[in-house]
Order: sequence, then structure tokens, then C-alpha cells
Amino acid sequence: MSRELGSGSREDLVRLGREMDASVDDALALAEKVLKIRNRLGKVEFLAANQAQTRYARNAWGKNSNIILKARQMGITTWIAGRFFLKTITHPGTVTVEVGHTQESAEALFRIVHRFLAQLPDALREGALKSAKCSARRIAFPALDSEYLVETAGDRNAGRGLTITNLHCTELARWPGDPEETLAGLRATLSPEGELVMESTPNGASGCFWKEWQEAEKTGAVRHFFPWWLEPSYRAEAVDESSLTEDERRVRECAGLSLEQIGYRRRLRENFRGLARQEYAEDPESCFLASGSCWFEVAAIDSRLRAVRAPAEQRGDLWIWAGPQPGRQYLVAVDPSGGSPDGDYAAAQVIDRERGLQCAELRAHRSPLETAIAAADLAQEYNHALLAVERNNHGHGVLAHLHSACAYQRVYRSGDGQDGWLTSVTSRPAMLADLGAALVETPALFSSERLLRECRTFVRGAGGNGAAAPGEHDDCVMAMALALAVRKEQCSAKPMQ
Repeated sequence: MSRELGSGSREDLVRLGREMDASVDDALALAEKVLKIRNRLGKVEFLAANQAQTRYARNAWGKNSNIILKARQMGITTWIAGRFFLKTITHPGTVTVEVGHTQESAEALFRIVHRFLAQLPDALREGALKSAKCSARRIAFPALDSEYLVETAGDRNAGRGLTITNLHCTELARWPGDPEETLAGLRATLSPEGELVMESTPNGASGCFWKEWQEAEKTGAVRHFFPWWLEPSYRAEAVDESSLTEDERRVRECAGLSLEQIGYRRRLRENFRGLARQEYAEDPESCFLASGSCWFEVAAIDSRLRAVRAPAEQRGDLWIWAGPQPGRQYLVAVDPSGGSPDGDYAAAQVIDRERGLQCAELRAHRSPLETAIAAADLAQEYNHALLAVERNNHGHGVLAHLHSACAYQRVYRSGDGQDGWLTSVTSRPAMLADLGAALVETPALFSSERLLRECRTFVRGAGGNGAAAPGEHDDCVMAMALALAVRKEQCSAKPMQ
């Protein structure tokens, strides 16, 4: 980055933009040289990138889609607003849109942007930026044909009619209304080379932000996680090392925390109690507190989530951790669906009959016929496994296709002489209880991140019944509960034939 900012002419601003694009170090240098913020004490000063801001700048360099999970007050929102502001004034034809979760948050964010403009060095404000036109929701730069706008997520028409270059969606986990629809509409306005940043503190293990975080690899978004201890001001009086609990020793060892940071952590837990994990995140799993009372033991799920690895083999929607072994017996359990792309998934779990070990998992939007074919192929592959299908609703169709189109005969038959398993008000609680016990007692049996995340969003409703949280799915959960229930019944009755 050159030492001279120039006259603020269009040509000089474009030059600064090229220098900023040249390297992340130049981008950091320019931001710290021209942007001013109001610090925690209310004093206006030049922005000096903190650890979280610097880490984000480097890890997001050259990435067009980013999603950020963070603790409170990390300065990330300010940093992104500043970076997009600089891009807006150094790249002619740029349209930047900030979307806040409430009117108040949007206005507060835009005050930061107005301050960036008002506090620019004199040399920059006297040139092409002198003609800037400001309002409460828009700053236009006629000489550059660029503009910076702020919207609220409650406006379903936010961004419509624009071609957006930079889109910043802040506190996505707290967007009102139908955030998925709002985000989809905004995404549709983003230019092909545009940059999208979604960021939020967590707010429950369900909803739009949760889904975007979980599906980041599928959508191409780069994940960024920033725990509370990256903020240097989050410290308190040092605690006595001899007083550390086992959990505090674990966190201190894993994150390299000082005794002053442990002191601050204790204060957080005193002030925020159960919400401390959400408001001051320490890892990207436990910070997503379940919306409502989770049916299963959250600590057991989170612990297993940290340990699971990618499947050994992946065939589209079929994940495999352990292939069929000669001489071993397997069980395939199926939770069918109607096949609608907007509805529930069809799910199948393959477990080792003797050990209960999860070997493979299929989850896809498939019709009853497609489900029957896939399940029969899977059962055949796993040593002609016993195939147990939930016969409720769409299960009748799957069972019919298994006998006709698939000609697969080794189908589970319940005690009443009918093909398939009946999930009823009596059997369902027992199935879920057995799955819950297995998650606590033998967590190593489960290898699927999809399954465990569904367990995380499986909550206890007002009537005490367990179900997926609004907007979530429980297909893998129910397929595994069925697999364990059939295994338990078969093992207690007689050996499988």
C-alpha cells in the first residue's frame, strides 16, 4: 500500500481499490489508515484490527461466500461494514447492501458507515466523494455510480430491483418472519461475482442461520468461528489455579486460556447462566442451544459430534462408514416419505445386528418406489440383510414395491403378522428412549453427523412429545430408533435367520 492517499479523485480512489485488492495486508493497511470507529469508551479513533477481525480478513481473502458464527461484541460486524464501505468507494459501479435484523440494529449499523464517511481523511473527502448524498438508509456516490444501502430483514422486498455487489446479512439467526425466503430473495439479486457475508451469534439449533451453517459445504460458503476469548478485553481477576474445575482445565488446555480469562468465564456463567454457551460461544456445536428442551442429552450429542469423521465412502446421499463383512448379519431400517422435494426425507439406517454399530445411512427425497429400490439394493449389498420398514403412511407403498418391483423377500414382519413396523403412541416413546440411552451409554455406535444434528434439534413439545423443531427434520432419528427397536426385539426373541 502506497503511503499517499492521493487527492481523492476518481482515479486515485480506483488506484487505492487496486492496491487493496492486491493483498490482504494492503487491505488491512488501508482500513487502518482511513477508517475511524467509536471505541468502547465512546472515543473516535482509527480502526486497529483486533485478532478476530484480522483472522477473518485473512481466512476470507478471495472467498465470495462466507458465514460467520461468533460470540458477542467481537467487532466482526464493524469490520465487514468497513471493508464493504472501502470497496464501495474504490470500485465504481458498486452496490453494497447491509441487512439488519431490526430497524434499530440497521440504523445503528448505518451510523457506523456514516461515521466512516464523515471521518475520512480530508484528502479523500475533497475529491469524488464530495458529492456524496446521504440519507438515513442510503449513501450515494454519483461520481462513482456507487451506493451503500441499509435494509431490514422484516422487509420482504429488501434488495429487490437491485444488482448487489456486496451483501452483508447481520444477525441472521434473529431475522423475523420467513428468513429463508428473505435470504433467497436477496441472494437472487447478488451479481455473479458478488460477495455474500452472513454472520450472527447463535440462537437455537434450528432456523435459517443454523441451516446455513450446517450446509455451508454444500452451498460453497466458508465457515468462520470466533470464540469469545479472541476479544482481548474479555478478562477478569485471575483465579487460583488450584481452584480450577475439570471443565475449566479442559478449556484452558484446549484454548490456551489465561487465569484472567478463566475468571471472566466464571463471571459469564454467573451472569448468563444457561445462556452463556450461546451468547459467548466456545465451540461451534454447544453454542447452538436447542430451541426448547432437547429430547436427548445435549452433552452426549455435542461430545460425539466433535469426534465423528467423514464417511469412508460417499455415494451421493448414501454415506458409508463400514462396508459389509463376510459372515456378519445386518439390519436395514427405513423411515419412508412421499418424495416431495419440499417435504420430509426418506431415510435408511444400516446397523450391524450383533454390535448395533451404524454402518451406513441414506437420506434423500425419494418416492415410495425409489425408496423401495434403494433399500432393497442396500439390504442385498449388506449380506441380504433383514429389511424393516415403518409401515405408517407411505410405508405401505414401500412394502408393496419391495414385494412386487423389487422381489425382496427378507422383510421384517411384526408380531401381528403384518409386514413392517408400526410406530404408535405406545411404541414411539420406547423407541426414542432406547436411542437416547444408546447415545449416552454407547455413543461410539453412531458415526453420522446428519443423525446427530437431527438429534440436536429433536425437542420436547408442550405435551411432552418429542418431535423435530420447527423447520427441522427427524427422518434419520426415526430410522435409527426403528433400527435399534427391531434389533432389540430380534435379539431378545431368537437369532436372525
